[in-house]
Amino acid sequence: MLASSTSRALAALLIAFAALASLSCSVRENVTLILHGGKVWTGDGMMPIAEAVAIDGDRIVGVGQDEDLLTRFHTSDPAATIDLEGRLVVPGIIDSHVHLLAGGMELLAPDLRSADSEEEMARRLAEHAATLPPGTWITSGSWDHENWPGAQLPTRTLVDRYVPDHPILVARLDGHMALANSRALEIAGITKDTPDPPGGTIVRDESGEPTGILKDRAEDLVLEHIPPLSIDEAKMLLRAAARHAAELGVTGVASMGAGRIELDALAELDRAGELTFRVFAYVPISELEDYEGGERLSPHVVIVGVKAFTDGSLGSSTALFLEPYLSDPSTIGLALADSSPGGDLERQVGAAIERGLQPAIHAIGDRAIRELLDLYERIDGYDKIDARSMGTMKAVDAIGFFRIEHAQHIHPDDLGRFAKLGVVASMQPYHAIDDGRWAEGRIGAERLKTSYAFRSLRRRAAMLAFGSDWPVAPLSPWEGIYAAVTRRTLDGKHPDGWVPEERITIEGALDAYTFGSAIAAAPWSLSLIARPMSADLVVLDLDILTIDPEEIRGARSVLTIFDGRIVHDARVESTARLDLADR
Repeated sequence: MLASSTSRALAALLIAFAALASLSCSVRENVTLILHGGKVWTGDGMMPIAEAVAIDGDRIVGVGQDEDLLTRFHTSDPAATIDLEGRLVVPGIIDSHVHLLAGGMELLAPDLRSADSEEEMARRLAEHAATLPPGTWITSGSWDHENWPGAQLPTRTLVDRYVPDHPILVARLDGHMALANSRALEIAGITKDTPDPPGGTIVRDESGEPTGILKDRAEDLVLEHIPPLSIDEAKMLLRAAARHAAELGVTGVASMGAGRIELDALAELDRAGELTFRVFAYVPISELEDYEGGERLSPHVVIVGVKAFTDGSLGSSTALFLEPYLSDPSTIGLALADSSPGGDLERQVGAAIERGLQPAIHAIGDRAIRELLDLYERIDGYDKIDARSMGTMKAVDAIGFFRIEHAQHIHPDDLGRFAKLGVVASMQPYHAIDDGRWAEGRIGAERLKTSYAFRSLRRRAAMLAFGSDWPVAPLSPWEGIYAAVTRRTLDGKHPDGWVPEERITIEGALDAYTFGSAIAAAPWSLSLIARPMSADLVVLDLDILTIDPEEIRGARSVLTIFDGRIVHDARVESTARLDLADR
């Protein structure tokens, strides 16, 4: 297997050649859009900074200096030649890990995350319930007990006093545990005598009664009773998500665990011209037989892989570790899949590869990560990949086909295995500045030295792909870049960075949000992103390359360009906001 640095150089040359090929033409050419008078970060070492970009239709056809491009290209419409006035242009951001439907729900949901107590959360749920028909399920909104005095988990008892009649299942922000009220437990038939399901925990009080907290697979006991979304409801939520993404400069997403309703709704929106990002869809591994890798549902929606889980989360104390939790020595976390040789997960991954579907598997604790690396090492996946899904891309070994989602707490002995095995580390920097407030209490300072190991992985030539895990964390890539560069926790207690040795440069973070995420979205996506180079760009109001890193999180998109068309223009949209409720 070639080193990932070799693959990056090869792919970068392909992209750079395609993007710059038209500059050899001596005839002044009419194009659809020209951006000039700016600072263009290309991500290409051969020409890292330029001044202007020429776009024709959905492709970038020229990148270079103002004088050169303005003498080579022109637009028929003077308004299509835009003076950037010195602003920074970067490639469109590709978020390597989102949950689109859940994100749309969060945009339209009650704000539980900022509640500073369990009672305040219950009060907000009651306000939301008052706007709904009697008996309607409440499933949107996410909470974080770490923001409450004493950080005690909520219980159904208090919520019942505020919302007795609407069934409720609302998840902690990480999605690995949820609070159900008594009405929801009743509908699901969960009682004192209900056993814990494999891979899940029903939290109980001293008398053995369910408290309302359900961890990981135990959530499924209630989820199966919640009515599914209609396609019209899904489209409403996805419209909200698309609008939010456009405002932030996100022009591509890897949608994790995308089900049929979501995929159908995305394809319909795309065919109607309403989509503002490319979607690389990862379907639940349990549904892999229904899909083929590379299957295109619409111009910008393609099936690339499968999503699975090996463990839970640190916040829920269900991430799987080699050693017990300091906060609860009775547990090492939960195994959500059998990762042993010949086990269920290995068989599923093998079946996915046979169908050309890229495995993207959640692993947070050091044991879960090690066992997943072991599994990937056992599978000779490259010989089994369906050639139909690979198209003409032959450099799969050089790029890496396997993904580990989150890869948060890596044992030091396993850091070098990512590059050696060609495994992409799909990581979410914002989690570091969020979890860093309380993580030491879970597993101790020594084990945290290689947590969110951005710099250590890059130094070992591993491929990093950055994302948000939205709505678990904000979708804003500028918040994510700020987190990767500063590692200053949200509570302000680590001004020099939490585990500062793992900070990376702004350029490194941008690379992981663009090139890294593009490559991570399955090897065949390179031909999608470079055709010769899709016209996905962001014009920022701040030069994040030169400002104080503390200011990066405040950056805003002035223009977001997707597939050659402007999908967000802050110059005119500040007084013309989309009314999501009317959609």
